[in-house]
Formats: sequence, C-alpha cells, structure tokens
Amino acid sequence: MVLLGESIGYSLSPTLHNAAFAHDGIDCVYLACSVESAGVRAAMDGLWALGALGANVTIPHKQQALACATEATPTAQALGAANTLVRTPEGWRADNTDVAGFLAPLDAHRSRLEGARVVVFGAGGAARAVVYGVLTALEAAKVTLVARRPEQAEALAADLETAAGRAKMQVATPGTAASSVREADLVVNATPLGMGDGRTPWPGAEDFRPEQVVYDLVYRPAQTPFLDAAASRGATTIGGLPMLLGQAGAAYRLWTGREFPLDVAREAALSALQS
Repeated sequence: MVLLGESIGYSLSPTLHNAAFAHDGIDCVYLACSVESAGVRAAMDGLWALGALGANVTIPHKQQALACATEATPTAQALGAANTLVRTPEGWRADNTDVAGFLAPLDAHRSRLEGARVVVFGAGGAARAVVYGVLTALEAAKVTLVARRPEQAEALAADLETAAGRAKMQVATPGTAASSVREADLVVNATPLGMGDGRTPWPGAEDFRPEQVVYDLVYRPAQTPFLDAAASRGATTIGGLPMLLGQAGAAYRLWTGREFPLDVAREAALSALQS
C-alpha cells in the first residue's frame, strides 16, 4: 500500500495502517510516496504491476487519480476526486472515503445537526468532501462557503449542485461571514490554516457560542488556535484526528475486508503526535 501525493512527509497514514496490519497479522506495508503530477498514471501502473491491493491519494492528485482509474464509485464521481484506489480484476476502482471519515465523529451529535446551518472555511478538496457530507447525510438547511477567492467557492457550489441543491449554498469572504458564523450550528475549518503555523481561519472568538459544534480538519497539532477560540466560548470542539482515522478505517475495510482496529490505530497516531 502507498500514499500518493506531494510533500507528504508529515502524514500519519503510514503509522495508522502499519499498526493495523501488524495487529491483524497482515503481511503488508504502507509507504508514503511523493509523486509529481506528471507521474501519477505511471505510479498507478507500477503499483498495479507490483500487485498492490490498493493505495491512498492525497493533494494534489485526487482528481487525476479518479481520471486514471478504470471505474469509480458514485461518491467519487459526485466529488470529482478519489482518495482511495482498490484493486479489482478489471483495474483500479476509485473511491472516496473522506466523506465517511468526516461524518464519523459527528454521529454522536447527529440529532442536533440534522438540518443544520453550516459554515465551511475553504473551497478545496477537503471542503468538497465536507459540503457533500453535510448536504447528503445531515441534510443541512444552509451551507455557507467562506473563501478568500469567492470564484473558487462558486465553482465548488456549481460542481455539487446536482447532489446538493444550489439553493442551500451561499458564498462569503472572511470579511462578510460574521453573521453566518454566529448563526451556524456547525462550523468547519477545511483549510490548512493552523497546521503548525499558529494561524486560524476565523480570529473572532466572540462569534462562537456554546450550542455550536466546531470542527477543525487539521490534526497536527491536536488543539489548534481555531479550536481554542471555540472552546473558550463553550462550543463543542472536534479535531482532525477522528476524520483521519475514519477515512483510514473505511479504506482499510475496502482493501482487506476486515474491520479496522481503531483503538490500535488511534494509539499509534497519538504516540506519533506526542513524539
């Protein structure tokens, strides 16, 4: 197994999966492989020739991996991106487990988030999975995309129009989103801001409130400035590690047909984060 991407030395995916393989007695190794865009198809062909059972794909190759696959699941097709490749007799099947991973830690809050008003910071691949998830699984009443480049957010909204319904989606910039943040039931950071740089997509702690769920997809560090601000106002906070574990578990089941040893993987991840 491999993770295909660029600048991926930070990834915990090898740690999670190798701990899971060892626990389950599976003779398999998971490696992080940095690949440039021009080499994605060759990398996929090489993995096939080597007999690999599958692979994960991360930025910036998710769309290209989908295009190079022999077939794709409805979720991957709807998102226009694949983060998981599964070997089949016919070729690579592209799938996307980011949605399942994102939704996993929200199960405990589902009763108060169905029909929620949602704010999503970002308009990239992670935001795409978040928006698809809240609209299809939580049936969000409204989703506000907050992006520094509104045209990118508008393009994301247009891409998901069929799956979600454009009337539920609106676009804002950081300068115009305050009222949306204040009224939201769920606020999600789907940008890299806070990944060890001390930055936050929303500096105004006063806009958070105790009734909100605030979710940061960044998992390193575990507690970001964004989550600190929300927690200071009494909001329920969720870090990025549960999503990472959730998407990894979904991919593991696709590759092996076995249940993911979640506790083992979580312990390995926490140990790596603390080292």
